[in-house]
Amino acid sequence: MENEAIARQHYTQIRQRIAPATPVTLLCIGEQQTVVICGNEAQPVDVLALNIGFVKTGETFFKHLPPTPDEMELAIMTVEDEVMSIRHHLLADSLLFSVDPDDAGIARISGAKEEDDGWRLSQDEIERTFKRLERVMFGSPASWEEIPLERSFAARLLILREFVHHHGFEMVTITPYP
Repeated sequence: MENEAIARQHYTQIRQRIAPATPVTLLCIGEQQTVVICGNEAQPVDVLALNIGFVKTGETFFKHLPPTPDEMELAIMTVEDEVMSIRHHLLADSLLFSVDPDDAGIARISGAKEEDDGWRLSQDEIERTFKRLERVMFGSPASWEEIPLERSFAARLLILREFVHHHGFEMVTITPYP
C-alpha cells in the first residue's frame, strides 16, 4: 500500500496529541491511492486503501485545464464511489486529520486561518473553494479566483471534498508535517 508505513507513523504521532480513546481518521491522499487510517487506540483499527490519488485521478479524468464540467462530473462519480466504499469502517464521531502540506495549501487558498497546531479547514471552506474551481471551469480566470490551474490541485481538492462531505466531517485538522 502506497505510503502505508509513513501514514501509520503519522497516525501514532496524532494519537499522542489527543485524548485517549478519541476516534481518529487520518486521510493521506497519495499520487496513486489514498490511505485512510482509523482508530481510537494506539494501534489503528483499520488501514484502508482507496483506488484514487491526486495524480491518478487528475491524469485519468482531467484532459483539459481547467477540467471541463463533464470531466469533473465523471471524476466526482468515481471518487464518490471509492469514498463511500469504506463508510462502514469509519468510527462514529471521529476527528479527521491530514498531515499533508498540499492540504495545508488548500487551507491557505480557502482563506482558513492558521493556528498554532495547524489548520482547521471546515466543510464550508472546502465547498467554497470547490465553487471557485467550478467558476474557473465555467470561464472565470483562475487568477481572479486564486485557484492553481493544475490537475493535481483539482484532483486533491475533489478527493478531500468528497471524503469530508460523504462521511459527514465538519472539518479537517491539517497538522504540520510531524
